[in-house]
Amino acid sequence: MSIAENLAQVRQRVTAAARRAGRQPEEIALMAVSKTFPAERVRAAFDAGLRLFGENRVQEFAGKIDSLRDLRAEWRLIGHLQTNKSAKAVELFDAIDSVDSLRLAQKLNGFALQLGKKIPVLIEINVGGEEAKSGVAPDSRQLEDILSAAQGLEHLEVRGLMTVPPFGDASQEARPYFRKLRELRDQIAARRLPAVDMHMLSMGMSHDFEVAIEEGSTCVRLGTAIFGERPIG
Repeated sequence: MSIAENLAQVRQRVTAAARRAGRQPEEIALMAVSKTFPAERVRAAFDAGLRLFGENRVQEFAGKIDSLRDLRAEWRLIGHLQTNKSAKAVELFDAIDSVDSLRLAQKLNGFALQLGKKIPVLIEINVGGEEAKSGVAPDSRQLEDILSAAQGLEHLEVRGLMTVPPFGDASQEARPYFRKLRELRDQIAARRLPAVDMHMLSMGMSHDFEVAIEEGSTCVRLGTAIFGERPIG
C-alpha cells in the first residue's frame, strides 16, 4: 500500500480509538517516524499530508535535511541524545523529545542561547525501569532536578513527557505503562511548577498507538504503520 493509503487507515484507527475514549481525533498529533527511510519517502509522506516528523539519530538526519529544507515541516528528535551531539541537535531540530538528564537540559539551553532560539522539549520517562533504555525513572531525583531547574533554563520550553514502554506481543500489555505516564503527567501538572507545561504526552507507536490514545496520548509516533517495513541494514 502507498503512504497515502496507509495514512488514511491510520487516521480511521485514530478516530475510532479517540471516540472510544470520549476524545476528539484532533487532539492527537500524528508523528511520522522517518528514521532509516530515505528523503524521497519522507517527501512522499509530506505530500500525503503529514507535517510532523521524528528522527532518532542526529547524524542520520544531518544527511537528509539538505534535500528536505523546502518542506514546511516540524522535525523532532525522539531518540537518545548524547550531550556531545546536543549542539548539532539544537541546530537541526525544532524540538527535542528525549531529555533524560539535567546535564543534557543545561547543554541544550546553552546552545539554544547561542543560536538565539527557544527549543521545546519533552522529558523522557523510563516507565518500565528497563536498564537498556534511556529516560529518567518516574520517582527519581533526576526528574525532580529537571523540573526544578526549568525556570532557569530560559531557552528551553518543557512541554510534557515521552515514553517507550517495554515491548510486548499484545498491544494491551502497554496499557498500564501508558496509564502510569498519564498519571505522572497529571501529578506534575497539578503542582503548577514555574516554566513547566505538561500538555504533551508522547506515547504510542505503530503496534500500540490505539491503546495509547485510549490512555491519553496527545502524540503517537508511527513508523511502519505509515511507511511500511523499514529498510534492512
